[in-house]
Parts: sequence; C-alpha cells; structure tokens
Amino acid sequence: MSEKTDKTEQQRLSVFKTYKLYVGGKFPRSESGRVYEVTDSKGKWLANAPLSSRKDARDAVVAARKAFGGWSGATAYNRGQILYRVAEMLEGRGDQFVREVADAEGLSKSKSAAVVDAAIDRWVWYAGWTDKIAQVVGGGNPVAGPFFNLSTPEPTGVVTVLAPQESSFLGLVSVIAPVIATGNTVIVIASEKSPLPALSLGEVLATSDLPGGVVNVLSGKTAEIAAPLAAHQDVNAIDLAGADDVLAKELEIAAADNLKRVVRPQPVDYSRTPGIERLTAFLETKTVWHPTGALGASGSSY
Repeated sequence: MSEKTDKTEQQRLSVFKTYKLYVGGKFPRSESGRVYEVTDSKGKWLANAPLSSRKDARDAVVAARKAFGGWSGATAYNRGQILYRVAEMLEGRGDQFVREVADAEGLSKSKSAAVVDAAIDRWVWYAGWTDKIAQVVGGGNPVAGPFFNLSTPEPTGVVTVLAPQESSFLGLVSVIAPVIATGNTVIVIASEKSPLPALSLGEVLATSDLPGGVVNVLSGKTAEIAAPLAAHQDVNAIDLAGADDVLAKELEIAAADNLKRVVRPQPVDYSRTPGIERLTAFLETKTVWHPTGALGASGSSY
C-alpha cells in the first residue's frame, strides 16, 4: 500500500499559478487576452503575466474614481487599521513573497527575506502616519481680524503610480502605501520586468479589508499603459518613480493637459526609513475662514 502511495505522490504534477490583474477588487485577465513571459535573473521562465491594454487602464481609472469617495471619507484611524491589516496578512504569506522576490531580483533567500520584512514594516510605518499627518501639515493660522483660519490637508484624488523597475516589492510598497494612507486611490503599473510580487500583493490587499478599487494593479509594458493614464482627464496625479528620463518627459507633457500633480523620478534608497515627502506629495490644503463671533455687550470674542 505504501509503495502505491509513494508512486502516486511521485506522479503528481504541481499546479502552476495563473497571475491576474487586480482591478476594482476583482482579478480579471487582461481585456486583450494577451500575456507575456516573465523570467528570473538567469532567464528561467517563471510565469505568464497579463499584458494590460488601454482598456484595462481605463477600467482601473473608473474603479479608482468609484472608490475614492468612500476611502477619502473614511476616518484616518480606520485607514490606519486597514494598512496595519495589510501588514498582518503579508506576514502570514511571507514565505511566498520571499520566493517571488528572490526570483524577481536575483537575491539570496536571506536577502529576499530581509526585503520582505522591510516591506511589512513599511506598511506598519505608514499605518501609523494616517492619523498624524494632518497635525503636522495642518493647523490654525494667526490672522488679523476676528476670524478662525484653519488649514487641513485633503487627498488629491486618483493617482497613477509607475512602480520602481528594480525594487519590485519594497519599492512598490514604498510608493503605494503613502498614496492610500492619505485617502487617495491608486492605479499601479507594476515593474515591467518583475511584475509577479505586485500581482501577488493584489491577493493580499483583497483579503485585508481594503475596499475594492482603492488599489488597482496592472502589469505589462510600462510605456504602453502609462501613456493613456498620463493623458486621462480623470486622473489627478502621477508618480513617475519607475520611468526613465525619456518616458518621464513624455508623460509629464501629457499630464500637463489637466494640470496633474507630477512627482518626477529621482534616485531613492528604498531600504532607508522614508520621510513624509510621499505623504504630502498627493495632499492639497484646504483653508477655511470662520468669524469668531462676539459674546455679550463687552465685545469679547471666542
């Protein structure tokens, strides 16, 4: 009996994973039906990734805009809880991401584990900022006259992010987390060469209480997907972290048509603790004036 069992086990074929996009809280294949081969640093085939089309990009914008009202209207405390939940779920699937990051970036298992741990910590770090950033960049302003003058930060809206090409996971998390921590929704174009960690991250986000459409992950040719998003009238900002100089210039020109906010590409060491620059990059300041009023005949005001 044991010999028969051993033979059965030897004949079993492993189940290959089908990677899909993450759009609107669901996992569609590319509208075009196209895929492209993803290989490791040594040229070994890993999987077929969806090759997103312009239609996929437009669908992602629709999903992000639909989710924006609920996500931006959620309390900062609630957003922090959800980002922390992402870290929890990612911790539970750490072994999978260690393998994927090692294959994607050509790292040893120990170095890949360090990258995954840093990415988990990065989610926790930004979760802690959700209910504090308003105190840092907002506040009351002294004015001449009987008025309260209050400035508060508000999210910009729908943001397109070109994920870093080389740092396929830690860099990816470092550009997504601050965008959604401040109440924006995001369309992410994964690393063209190494999209698998990003596509797997979508599976984590789907089980982390994050409303569908807050994060949308596309894979494929970066320039092909980014062009329609940079020109899209319902995208409010774009982060060019994963663009080269030539592509960045083209996208910046396209983004000017509806005055998108643009974060230009720059050298970043994603292993270092980030500042608040990416939190504030996609915030707008609303200033409200309100009369103080008067109390009684004495004319004192509050």
